[in-house]
Amino acid sequence: MRQPEPSADYAAQFAAALLTPERAAPAAVIGPRGNAAARRFNVYRNNVTVSLIESLIAIYPAVQRITGPDFFRAMARAHVRETPPNSPLLFDYGRDFPAFIAAYEHAQAMPFLPDVARLERAWLDAYHAADAAPLDAAALAAVPPERLAELRFAAHPATRIIRSNYAAVTIFSANRSDAPVARIDGSVAEDALITRPADDVVVRRLPPGGADFASRLIAGQPLGAAAGAAFGTAPDFDLATNIAGLIEAGAFTDIRFEDA
Repeated sequence: MRQPEPSADYAAQFAAALLTPERAAPAAVIGPRGNAAARRFNVYRNNVTVSLIESLIAIYPAVQRITGPDFFRAMARAHVRETPPNSPLLFDYGRDFPAFIAAYEHAQAMPFLPDVARLERAWLDAYHAADAAPLDAAALAAVPPERLAELRFAAHPATRIIRSNYAAVTIFSANRSDAPVARIDGSVAEDALITRPADDVVVRRLPPGGADFASRLIAGQPLGAAAGAAFGTAPDFDLATNIAGLIEAGAFTDIRFEDA
């Protein structure tokens, strides 16, 4: 005899108890012989929590290395209980983990940690971004100098900018491997450019003014306006070097004139 489909109420009860260990298993959860299945449910509940924690470990390895495994697992478990997944894709889970870290009471002694987490999330998003051919430097070289200020750039789908008041790029890079970490002055502000010009994601530290410049180009502003913002932030901003660096990094796919 075919079993009836679970009701919406059953699904709501099941989901509500899944990530709340102090809540009893729903009464409607029964075993194959119609008996109560609290033990089975608790095992399943624990497995779900562990899988979500492991997903966060895979996404945020530098954060775990900085905090240590025990601290990270405790923090991740608190996040899982507060923020259940809303997507069936595990790599999509934890987008709000950086914000959770920023508010997490026990992480306040590491104010740089949320930005390192934001970098790790951007790295993963860049890795999964759509493929696209990077802009050829020859296309820019063919533009008449008097029209350069009108140019608008199309960002590569993988391009990301992360800004930080801390040395997030240096801390991120130092903790994405098992190599020993030297002492880092975390108070030095650093901005990051994340790109994937080929198969590998690359994280670069931007010079002063570079984040203002790149962010405006990515947003579709013309080159002249982006350059003006960069010079406003850093009077010694090197426009030619920054343009060349962004193109070499594969940050863009195309250019067009402002009136096109």
